[in-house]
Amino acid sequence: MTGTITADCRMVDSSGVGVYLRECLPFFLDSGFRFLLLGDPSKLRSFAEGRENAEILDCRIKPFSFRELLFFPRSHLKKINKTALYYSPYFNIPRGIKIPVYATIHDIIFPDMPELTSPLGLAARMWFYRRAFARSRKIFTVSEFSRSRIRHYSRGKVPVEVTYSAIQPWMLKRREAEPNKKNIILFIGNIKKHKGLKILLDAFLEARGEGLEYKLVIAGGAEKLRTLDADFSSLSFPGDSVEFTGFISDDELLRLLGEASLLVQPSLYEGFCLPPLEAMVCGTRALISDIPVLREIYRDFPVHYFKAGDSRDLKEKLMLLLHEKSAFREKDGAETGPPRLRLSPELETRYSFEKTSTVILETFIRENPLGAEA
Repeated sequence: MTGTITADCRMVDSSGVGVYLRECLPFFLDSGFRFLLLGDPSKLRSFAEGRENAEILDCRIKPFSFRELLFFPRSHLKKINKTALYYSPYFNIPRGIKIPVYATIHDIIFPDMPELTSPLGLAARMWFYRRAFARSRKIFTVSEFSRSRIRHYSRGKVPVEVTYSAIQPWMLKRREAEPNKKNIILFIGNIKKHKGLKILLDAFLEARGEGLEYKLVIAGGAEKLRTLDADFSSLSFPGDSVEFTGFISDDELLRLLGEASLLVQPSLYEGFCLPPLEAMVCGTRALISDIPVLREIYRDFPVHYFKAGDSRDLKEKLMLLLHEKSAFREKDGAETGPPRLRLSPELETRYSFEKTSTVILETFIRENPLGAEA
């Protein structure tokens, strides 16, 4: 198994990290190189089926667990350590890996926003980050912003290469050509403090009070609101003006992306941030916070910005983009709704998982003795 690459696929069905891994895996396997896929066979069978260059090693040990660090099966380690290298799509690395390690770290949010966790939680995460820095031959990340933060915390001791995240190919194939726009403002994401949902809700309710006749749809698990009770306890939502969808299917997500008049991304911190990209390829405009990473990722694209963390500025931008009917007048003077976004093909080519997986594979080939199968 000298020329085999071990890929840790235990997080293949997660959000964020899972999307990145799921979309890179087919390109990895199409390369012809041999892969040992570490994870749950029921979740990996569709990737390996019919491929002679893919083998699944059944491993359901939870990432970041004591078992991963202290009691990782010796039989697994024996097989893994016979391969050429180990790739982790996150910053967890099992104890006992003796071959070259490569990892993708999507962001380094916890030391940058320590208020998101307890002092003990921050200390634990910093231990994992530092371990990844020390064990990795190279780290991949999803933006120049994240690269700068990783270099800061690693003190430049490990090479860091940018491999952007990207739009999922199924979305490009299944989007509607001309969806019917509705009076919907869309938010997509986990309901966590750094996503800025409280800022959006404050701005939206104030805009409603000034006549904005739109509905806010929040595509994220409403049950997670319990972690932010203090932030939401003072808010009340008139009528059916705010909808929490909970978990939704890919088809439902695509429908919402097409029907929404505007996607709002009020994030305070991100490593990449896919929803504005997904909205734009579905013909929907995006209003996003002006944090550095979003300025980087969406430069040259027709997005609108508001001042991060400023609900009043966000409210004013909502009113300008959606409530000022003079902005939507046809040549004959008739009022129209917000237009469908028209984009150049560059949006679909600048960020692609084919590019991302190619960069990773070329690094593996350049730095390790690998041989592709015929």
